[in-house]
This record gives sequence, C-alpha cells and structure tokens, in this order.
Amino acid sequence: MLTMTSFVIIIIVYSLLFHVYGLQQTSSHNIQEASSPFPSDFLFGTASSAYQYEGAFLTDGKSLNNWDVFTHEHSGEIHDGSNGDTSVDQYHRFMEDIQLMNFLGVNSYRFSISWSRVLPRGRFGGINYSGIKYYNILIDTLIRIKPFVTLNHVDYPQELEMRFQSWLSPEMQKEFTHLADICFKHFGDRVKYWTTINEPNQQLILSYLWGIFPPSRCSSPYGNCSQGNSESEPFIAAHNMILAHAKAVTIYGTKYQKEQNGSIGIVVQTSWFEPISDSFEDKEAAERAQSFYSNWILDPIIYGEYPKEMATILGPALPQFSSNEVKNLKNYRADFIGINHYTSYFIQDCLISTCTTGYGASKAEGFALKLDRKGNVSIGELTDVDWQHIDPKGFRKMLNYLKHRYPNIPMFITENGFGHLQKPETTVKELLHDTKRIQYMSGYLEALQAAMRDGANVKGYFAWSLLDNFEWLYGHKLRFGLFHVDYTTLKRTPKQSASWYKNFIEEQVNTRDLMDESYIFNL
Repeated sequence: MLTMTSFVIIIIVYSLLFHVYGLQQTSSHNIQEASSPFPSDFLFGTASSAYQYEGAFLTDGKSLNNWDVFTHEHSGEIHDGSNGDTSVDQYHRFMEDIQLMNFLGVNSYRFSISWSRVLPRGRFGGINYSGIKYYNILIDTLIRIKPFVTLNHVDYPQELEMRFQSWLSPEMQKEFTHLADICFKHFGDRVKYWTTINEPNQQLILSYLWGIFPPSRCSSPYGNCSQGNSESEPFIAAHNMILAHAKAVTIYGTKYQKEQNGSIGIVVQTSWFEPISDSFEDKEAAERAQSFYSNWILDPIIYGEYPKEMATILGPALPQFSSNEVKNLKNYRADFIGINHYTSYFIQDCLISTCTTGYGASKAEGFALKLDRKGNVSIGELTDVDWQHIDPKGFRKMLNYLKHRYPNIPMFITENGFGHLQKPETTVKELLHDTKRIQYMSGYLEALQAAMRDGANVKGYFAWSLLDNFEWLYGHKLRFGLFHVDYTTLKRTPKQSASWYKNFIEEQVNTRDLMDESYIFNL
C-alpha cells in the first residue's frame, strides 16, 4: 500500500522522466528537421580551368594552344581585348590559392590539365616533364583537398588544329586517348575523380554551330565564318568527342582503375527548359531542346545511342555508332556525370508552330526556340549577363529530370555560380559586397538540397569559381569569383560570398555532427 509521500515521489520521478525524454525526442526531431541531406563524404569545392587560371603563356615548355592563337589573332572578339597569357597566374601562385581554399573549408578542388603544357605537340612530340612536375606539385600540395581533375577543358595544342582540324577528325580520338593515358599514369595514384571533357555540348555549339569560339567554323545563317558547315560539323565533332571519351574510360577501366581505385565521368552543360505553354507542341519542344543539348552527349555515353529526337530530325547528318562502339560505350560507361548549371529558358515549338528566328529555332538545334520571357513574365530573375537567369526552381527540376532519365547514375554539380558583369562605373566596393551572388548561391543550394531529398543522387557541389578569371569572350570583365582579383597586381581579396560559402560549409558539417551526437544519445 502506497503512502502519500511515496505516491508524490513516484509522480515527480515520472514527470522528470517524461520531461527529459520529451526534450530528447523534441531535440532530435528539430535536428532532423534542420538536417542537411549532404552525407559525410559529400564534396564541397570550387572549380577552375587551365586556360582561364594558369597563365604562364609559354613557360617551361608549354606550346601554343587554340585559345592562345584565337585571343592573339582575334583580340577584337574579346570584350576587353584581353587574353589568358597571365590571367590570375595560378601557375606561379597556386600555394596562395590553396590557402584560400583552406580558408573556405572546401574538401575538393576541380581543375583541368593544360594539354599543351603536358603534351605540347600531342603524339607528334614527347612528354613535357616540366608540365608533369607542375601538376604533381599542385596535387601533392592540396593534401586534404581532393583533386577533381578534368582532362580537357576547351583548350588543346594548336598543332592538332593545323594538322587535321582537331575534333573534326577521328585522329583526335587517338590524341585524347594518349593524353588520358599519360595523365592516369602520372597522377592517378592520387587523383580519385576524373572527368574526360568539359561541356562538349556547349563547346560544339560555340565552336562549330555559331563559330564564335575557336576554331570559328560555321555557315550562314548560324554565323559569319570563312569556313565550316553548321548543319553537319557539330555532329561530326561531337561523335569524335564521345568516342574519345569512351576510349579514355576504357583505358582507365582496363588499365588503371582497379589499382588506383578512382572513378571517371564527363561534364555537360545543362539548362532547364520550361515549355512556354501547356500545349503538346511546346512540351515536345522542351524535350527536344534537352535532346539537342545535354542528352546529345549523355544518351550515347550511358545508353550507346543518340536521342531519338535527334535521329528523327537530323537523319543522315547524325553519325552512327558501329556495333563495336555501342558495345564499348555500354561496357565501359561513365561512373558519374558532372553537371554545369547556371540558367533556365522558356521553350517554344518551331517544328509545327509558326516561330520567329532565334537561338534554338533552327533544325540543327531541334526547332525549339529559347526565350527569357513569356509575355511580361521572365524565366526567373534576369541579369546583366544575357544568358544567366536566376531560377533555382529550374535547377531542382533539372536534377529530377536527370534522375529519371539516367537512374542511379551519381551526379556532381561541377559548376554553379553567378557572374557579375563589370561596367565602367562599377567600383571595387560593389564587387566585394556581392550580395546578388550570395542570393544566387543560397537559392541554388536550397534547390540542390530539395532535389537530393527528392532522391537525386548528387555527390558534390563545386562553386564557379574560386577566383575572378578570364571568362572567354567576356575577357576579364565578367567576374564569377568568390575572391576578387586585381588584374594589375593579381592581389586576391575575399568577397562577402567567400565568407558566406565558408559559413555554409561549416553549418553542414556542424549539423552532421549534431545528428551523430543525437543518434548516439538515442541508442
């Protein structure tokens, strides 16, 4: 029989137990609600490329590449007449830049190999061991920061253009395979993430359809070039790029991967294409736009065939894979795909419907007109950069689209960032207080987290870019960096976005730690 005192004690004990247990459950729930979908092995990094960063124009045995020649002979095509001769001089300043990465807390750095620095004449000459030494030192100095290496990011030895027109010839497959083999052999013991070619889909459009990137080949009405055929050459060059990628993957898989324990993929440019209306025609056009853009490359490297929409529209202009090539593509397919994503567009049908001329409206682009407005409604927030529209929802849609089209293939966001177009009146203070970049990154990283909760198998995110750099036709006037670069002194100065990205990464790590502690406490 309980006494009154005993009863009161029991009530107090039960109350305390309920209170502690309830707090524990609530705390755990709150942590889980606020939890990050990023696993402990997720890569947070920054991205760069050899021509845009390294400088050291003809230093230590490097030869002329296609962009060296283009920027010197056609400086008027560059917004500010500049070039990559010096750029941000990472070739001599990589130690400083690695310190900036350590400040950010990133655990990976994406960079590319300068083909003309390692193999100045391709197979027509020997290995430049000064170039090999540079990349060995860079990789060794990164230490805890994992190297994520792209074999080819647009630039290649000019001699290959002069000898056989580079990507228009099957000879380029042999050249690229040779480059890949050399890099796997010399760097693969420390590099666990490889990508073959950066944005072949975008490179093909700019170089062989519109002719505004070297080798400047196109035909009317797509562009004003002295040579080229816009309705055949992009697809010939793409075919050689895809087969070059496949041969590099095969070499890695058969000769190096088991011992080196790494992975290999490819990087494509993606944009979200939103049908401009709910009509069947515009929905079909949006799918065609994807097929003539990212799917153009991804379908062959994963499934061994081009998208059906391309085959239907292009007919014999689209090259065919041999049975052996299809077998090789399927047997040695990419371990992952890299996604460079910046923007979205509305898409209007031009195959069946009456359509104005413009980007995407042609046969070679799938009869799918790209627009930034639907009446008075823009596709996200428009910016001073005519192709960049801030649309995080489109990013989430893009990742879900890829998840469904290529199930179970891991993805890395290999580039994402905001470009600030510097005008004559723009001050350094304005460039450093880059609140628009923070808004952009915050929105896109939230969209990334949402897509991962939807089931998108994303393994890493790389901000473009660590530093302001040479941005192709924009020269040094378009600034994507988390760190500002004074192009006179080459001084690096952190922008507000650098601190924001640093804090974001720290928050993800701290949230995971809290989750781990909560899990242990609940055991």
